[in-house]
Amino acid sequence: MICNPYEIIIQGVTSSGRTFRPSDWAERLSGILSTFGHDRKMSYHAYVRPLALNNISCVAIDKHLEQIDPGVFAFLMAFAKDNDLRVMDCKALQDEEQPNTFL
Repeated sequence: MICNPYEIIIQGVTSSGRTFRPSDWAERLSGILSTFGHDRKMSYHAYVRPLALNNISCVAIDKHLEQIDPGVFAFLMAFAKDNDLRVMDCKALQDEEQPNTFL
């Protein structure tokens, strides 16, 4: 699993199971919060990054963003809601993926 338990994941799949378009939506959404450093290279925000889980484009959001910048956090959550995207806690995703082991 490439997400962290302290992150919330916006998955590029609607509640009806359709893949969200355009295909680079996660990079675009993450990119609006990115900055360019002195080296002229783009860096994603420390609390928001694009990623792919099971070949599905996603945006990972550190839960601390809600405390640090509630407006940005609300904007990201509104984007997910307005576009009917699945929002999951990464810890819940990790729990789903762990196989049940019985002794």
